[in-house]
Amino acid sequence: MIDLDRLAANLGWLFTELPFPQRFDAAAAAGFTAVEYADPYSFPAAELQRRLTDAGLTQVLINSPQGGTACLPDRIAEFRAGLALALGYAVELGAAFLHVPAGIRPAQLSRDRAFACYVANIAWAAQQARDTGVRIVLEAQNKQDKPGFLLDNQAHAASAVEAIGADHVGLLFDVYHARHDEPDVLAALREFLPQTWHVQLADAPGRGEPGTGDIPWPEVFDLLEAHRGWIGCEYRPSSPTGLGWLR
Repeated sequence: MIDLDRLAANLGWLFTELPFPQRFDAAAAAGFTAVEYADPYSFPAAELQRRLTDAGLTQVLINSPQGGTACLPDRIAEFRAGLALALGYAVELGAAFLHVPAGIRPAQLSRDRAFACYVANIAWAAQQARDTGVRIVLEAQNKQDKPGFLLDNQAHAASAVEAIGADHVGLLFDVYHARHDEPDVLAALREFLPQTWHVQLADAPGRGEPGTGDIPWPEVFDLLEAHRGWIGCEYRPSSPTGLGWLR
């Protein structure tokens, strides 16, 4: 079993019975020492940093606000403006990772052109982040939840990392998405864990907490013993806290 001190509460998914600003204290009261969430941009970074400090929490990860534009050749300026905003937030919050989603590829845009655009944008983003202490992570997302998502399996996400070849770019391995995308989630985790900087978990098919679906969690947790980074709890709890699986 994974220790609580290795887990980050995703405040976009956990403690949603509370207004967002109150979720920091709720996460700390539940025993978490770290949090992540996709979208901090509705709040001033200084306010979020104060809430982190008051609750004694570490910020692990945020998403870029224009991640959906990352694979679109006609929206590069918009992507870059969003990336600059995201880096400013990540630095102020002390976030180790910035997830830049690949986005949905329009049907009229070839996969090769969209991939080339994404790789070029992420290489540029890695250069902007190089001296900030923030590292870029890329995530595959499943075709069932995100039809048309550019990075639709772990190998494709890994090929983007390899194409960029930057020290500041790695994988975000989402166990829930991998369960849908891969023939064998354990084999995929075993193969791509060396390139993985951050992990997120939820069970499948319902995206609930571990134990509510069919993912073989004892084997997953055994493999994750080799991962020394944070593990984000990005699931839809079946109870207000959804932490019973930890016991």
